[in-house]
Amino acid sequence: MARHALKGSERTSLPGARSVGKADPNERFEVTVLLRRNAADQLQEHVAKIAARDPSAKRLSRAEFAQRHGASPADLAAVRRFAHDFDLHVVHEDAARRSVVLSGTVAKFNAAFGVDLEQFEHDDGTYRGRTGPILLPAELAPMVEGVLGLDDRPVARPHFRPHATAKAPAGTFNPTQLAQLYSYPAGTGAGEAIAIIELGGGYRTTDLTKYFSEVGVAKPKVVAVAVDHAKNRPTGSPNGPDGEVMLDIEVAGSIAPGANIVVYFAPNTDAGFLDAITTAIHDETHKPSVISISWGGPESTWTAQSMTAYDQAFQNAVLMGITVCVASGDSGSSDGVADGADHVDFPASSPHVLACGGTSLKASGSAIAAETVWNDGANGGASGGGISTFFALPSWQSGLKTTRSNNSTAALANRGVPDVAGDADPQTGYHVRVDGSETVFGGTSAVAPLWAALVARINASKGSPIGFINPTLYQNRSALHDITQGNNGDFLSSTGWDACTGLGTPIGTRIAGLF
Repeated sequence: MARHALKGSERTSLPGARSVGKADPNERFEVTVLLRRNAADQLQEHVAKIAARDPSAKRLSRAEFAQRHGASPADLAAVRRFAHDFDLHVVHEDAARRSVVLSGTVAKFNAAFGVDLEQFEHDDGTYRGRTGPILLPAELAPMVEGVLGLDDRPVARPHFRPHATAKAPAGTFNPTQLAQLYSYPAGTGAGEAIAIIELGGGYRTTDLTKYFSEVGVAKPKVVAVAVDHAKNRPTGSPNGPDGEVMLDIEVAGSIAPGANIVVYFAPNTDAGFLDAITTAIHDETHKPSVISISWGGPESTWTAQSMTAYDQAFQNAVLMGITVCVASGDSGSSDGVADGADHVDFPASSPHVLACGGTSLKASGSAIAAETVWNDGANGGASGGGISTFFALPSWQSGLKTTRSNNSTAALANRGVPDVAGDADPQTGYHVRVDGSETVFGGTSAVAPLWAALVARINASKGSPIGFINPTLYQNRSALHDITQGNNGDFLSSTGWDACTGLGTPIGTRIAGLF
């Protein structure tokens, strides 16, 4: 059988990992096959027109998108035939999401995709993995753009940082106080839905009830959506994934209590993360108008097929008027990679999301007294930011420059991260309640739902979603507080956009006035 390597599917083992033998041939699991989009060239042109703020570029409803750009019946049928030939079971197919979920054993998947799955050990545990490319039968190669889930290594980490003390010290905030400091427009986000992507952990309703009562806002409706068999499953560890889940819900829910908070729980794998994102984007039941993502990992740890697949999903969101807010990471210009080079976090580096960096904020009464780049030094966290090595320079970042910590400047050549920022320093962080305990968290994890809640308020007041806001923000920089003090390691803040805090932090009423 003639086979072709799937472009961008090459994998290497995790640094420090070692193979401990072949994966159990009888182990059963699921894989997501991602198919090409119908009329892909037209879709790209449509996205480009929206990014250029072309008034002729109309948004598509979810149903219209599925009809124009979903997977074709012929491609879906081809995957079904392929599954039958290799004794794999079709669990689910979705034309709008262009995905087919297949179930089978290690032995069957090895044969179907030309891989040799192994079991690896590393410092944080074990994973089922592969090296090299995925090989597709010749007849399937033209239509398949991704095969995710063969490898189940964790792909993302949550971007929150706990305060050194358990209780709420001076200089820390309730989310509602930050909304006031950032001049958010009045409103509750009533009628909107905010999607939150989570890759582990869970929430307890009793904690949410007590928290929102203490903050003094009506408890929002919170709904859990299971993706790929994951579910709302609290671990009981406040500094584990429960901390991320509760931080996201409590920040978004405090500022937009009238919105429905829809939490999509998925496994922390490349397939699970993507399936959660596409489920939220194409969700005809809850219809979120804004998505908050506080998980990610260095671009260097992702395959090209995965980054391309996620970015295509975010392009779909642009076409449907859905704003996607993503944390830029908590490890400064290195993004936690110990090779001495600069790295940016993905999916924040996608040019079709709003990448959210971090600041340290001090208030005086109801006003901001000072705001600088969040950087706790070598032993702490710092706002993630820098230059993508994968994504090209978007048109709305054309002409920008980066300033390095040695004061040298250079024209921005690729996608720059972040776009915007908000308070992320744990020392000036957010009051949260997790697993029965009250504490304070920071990190850019908090900034994604902070911005998502602002978008929900604006959407509700306008009666329609504002959608992809990056081009508008870059053309109206006076709608943000420019952060000009501090660095995130190798990059220095400067007047205008910089690779630490982007365009700056929100002046909410001014941003609302742009739409």
